[in-house]
Amino acid sequence: MTSDNVYFILTRQPEYPKHISAGCICYMSVYKHKSTTKKKPPPSKFSVIVVGSYSSLDYEMELSCLEELSEQEAALLLALPEDAERLKWWKDEKTLHTALELTEGTAVTVEEGGEELRGIIRYIGKLTSPIYYPPLTGTFFGIELQGADKGKGKTDGKFEYKKLFSCPKDCGVFAPFSRVRPVVPGSLSPSVRQSNPLPEMEELAPGDRVTYFIDDKLFHGMVVNVQEKGGEVLVRISTDTDQSGKRGGEIEVPLLNVAKGEVPAETESMDVDTTAVEAHTEDLYTEDLSLNSLVEVSVTSGNLYGIIRWIGTLTGLPGQPETMAGLELEEDKGTSNGTFKSERFFECPPKRALFVKLSSCRPDSRFQIPSANHGQVMQTAKAADTEMEPDTENLETVPPVSTEQVNQILIGRMKGIQGHCNSCYMDAALFSLFSCSSVLDSMLFISTKPRDAPIQNTLLYDIVNPLRRRGFVEGRHVMKLRQQLQKHGYSHSFTTDEKDPEEFLTVIMHHILALDPLLKLSAGSKVQESYCYQIFLDQKHSLVLPTVQQLLEHSFHSTGLKLAEAPSCLILQMPRFGKKFKMFDKIIPSLELDITDLLSEGPQQCMLCGNLAQKECKDCFEDPVFSRTGFKIFCSRCSHQVHAHPQRQSHKPADLEIPKAYISRGTPQPQALTRDKMQLFAVLCIETSHYVSFIKHGPNSQDWIFFDSMADREGERDGYNIPEVQACPEVAMYLEMSPAELATQVPRDMKGVAKRLFCDAYMYLYESTSMCLYR
Repeated sequence: MTSDNVYFILTRQPEYPKHISAGCICYMSVYKHKSTTKKKPPPSKFSVIVVGSYSSLDYEMELSCLEELSEQEAALLLALPEDAERLKWWKDEKTLHTALELTEGTAVTVEEGGEELRGIIRYIGKLTSPIYYPPLTGTFFGIELQGADKGKGKTDGKFEYKKLFSCPKDCGVFAPFSRVRPVVPGSLSPSVRQSNPLPEMEELAPGDRVTYFIDDKLFHGMVVNVQEKGGEVLVRISTDTDQSGKRGGEIEVPLLNVAKGEVPAETESMDVDTTAVEAHTEDLYTEDLSLNSLVEVSVTSGNLYGIIRWIGTLTGLPGQPETMAGLELEEDKGTSNGTFKSERFFECPPKRALFVKLSSCRPDSRFQIPSANHGQVMQTAKAADTEMEPDTENLETVPPVSTEQVNQILIGRMKGIQGHCNSCYMDAALFSLFSCSSVLDSMLFISTKPRDAPIQNTLLYDIVNPLRRRGFVEGRHVMKLRQQLQKHGYSHSFTTDEKDPEEFLTVIMHHILALDPLLKLSAGSKVQESYCYQIFLDQKHSLVLPTVQQLLEHSFHSTGLKLAEAPSCLILQMPRFGKKFKMFDKIIPSLELDITDLLSEGPQQCMLCGNLAQKECKDCFEDPVFSRTGFKIFCSRCSHQVHAHPQRQSHKPADLEIPKAYISRGTPQPQALTRDKMQLFAVLCIETSHYVSFIKHGPNSQDWIFFDSMADREGERDGYNIPEVQACPEVAMYLEMSPAELATQVPRDMKGVAKRLFCDAYMYLYESTSMCLYR
């Protein structure tokens, strides 16, 4: 798949901004790159975004300090933890290019704990999902240690409980390319690997169970010995059954045709339970099943669930050709990564692909709606399909749920958006944005490209309208949206993997609906645009139990940013490193966010006398004499008095930009100056990789509800998730506490779900009741 972005490495420290160092990886869209390079005269700077930065702000970088990278090179370098290390290894072109040629199955050495260990590459890819857009993160190598080095590793192929490859306990290592070297340089060439497979001989030992292939047919047996004959490595195997069906014989097979372990045949290994499917199944279902349909298939061990990724016929199967389906399963219970007999039919993670007869598939039965008495289940929902039409009752525009309607429409079990297969990031984001707020409803009706219209229709007719009308959205509709995003090429794992809300929102707002950026930030003379703002704090901050107001002000102060204009919607990401490492144990929600002093233009009040302010002093921002909230701005007279103090004589107050038309009216009275404020309407929280959300739906202090798309579950693997929305008035009690009192609260002892709001906040959503009328 062609990348949507062009990547660069910064080869020297820029003059601005100071916090970006040489070796950082940057990017810009392909479209922007092409349009910029076509300008006359040729540009001397590129406007780029730093990968993994706290915001999607553009920075002007000199072309002379940018070197272009391929996406594969950028991903390899991103696996290194420090910018200086990335620059060092980028300069080592030989090692970087060698790493690009490494493939699974290559014999390598890996540096681990000061030792050079021998092993075989079993996995190449990312360890975690990217925290920020674009969807690019470091490429690591998963290595199974061999021979005498077995047991010197740290994993069995899992990383943070996710299985990436399989090996015995403590026989696996994950490492960046800088610590990995091929055993023999020639082993990077496929032709050489075939003629010199000796580095992999140590994988097999007498007594090992193996799978071997003869004329594309699969057999099982046990290794007797491994030896070299005439320059070829042969494995002598005691067969379970030979080609004629006899048991107990022996055969010699080239090493290249042998796999360690009992690898099941793709179409036969799962023993599809055709007796579990009624005789009329094919007539009933196959015409409704197509690519991207959610299906289940019965096997002897139970039911498996997945998505159809391929439909067609397979060669080499016994009997008459029959229509087959290639499934991407939810769990690692398949037989390949989308290949059948070495031919690739689709892409998916290892052990997630299963090829079965299409007639053995039926729509996923877990997407079920409980009836009115909650004791019976209605008819099985039709599998999510990108061509499915929306319900006719949802074609009309439905307003957000009002405070008076919340109890009737939203509160209860099987309310909100039903979660399914790592969808909580999308469920929580959509519920937060649209259940009780209309600030971003413009994205539901904005004119869009014909190819993107189905996504907008799904969002409006299948998700937002049912949520606001009935208070419930089936999981299949969100899966339909995820399938459409994946089909458009934004990520091949949108239907299976957990992602971050900001990545999803950026794709929807920017790439799909082309919504005008919500934020316009002023950095010196340049205006930068963004959809979300990641709060960034320098190491000198003195905050311990901060409010959101304080976090935003400190972030703007440390980065030298201002708001070029008041936004209608402000999406703030809290200061944390990934999903697990929080900078603060608790954050106090600011129900009202005063952005007056954050604006680059407009009249402001002197913080001392209340008259028209004309000066701002950044050096006074953290002066303990003043309050810990708000930028320090003064009228000329007060500024002179403040800076007459010996401790502040070295400060450098700067002039504020005040519109000339405003000054020409004469000096205003203090009470004539109004302040720009935004209201909190939702908070997304995350704990142990699961997103939930809080909604502030009314003016009273107790008007809070809590939403979890996977609050409960009906059944086990064959079941479905039960979403729940509950009132949480206990939040008000903690918001009314003083900071000192709140600091003493033990999280596990906090009532109800309040702990999650104060301790697990990931993203705050604010709206302007005045500006949203115009945008």
